[in-house]
Amino acid sequence: MLEVLQLIAQGLALGSCVLLILGLIRPVLVLWFLDRFNRLKVIQVYGIATLIFFWLSFVLGMIG
Repeated sequence: MLEVLQLIAQGLALGSCVLLILGLIRPVLVLWFLDRFNRLKVIQVYGIATLIFFWLSFVLGMIG
């Protein structure tokens, strides 16, 4: 069960990383739900999500 959660966390981290890179190129594509589109917001939203999901994947890998 922990392996499944680890794979989900890795997938979400990879997806967030892809969206982070895409958002650094064109912020409006990934921040369509906000009223301001800038690269700092992209880093705040998707950078933090990427770090959290990679950390969660690492922790689940250490536990399981």
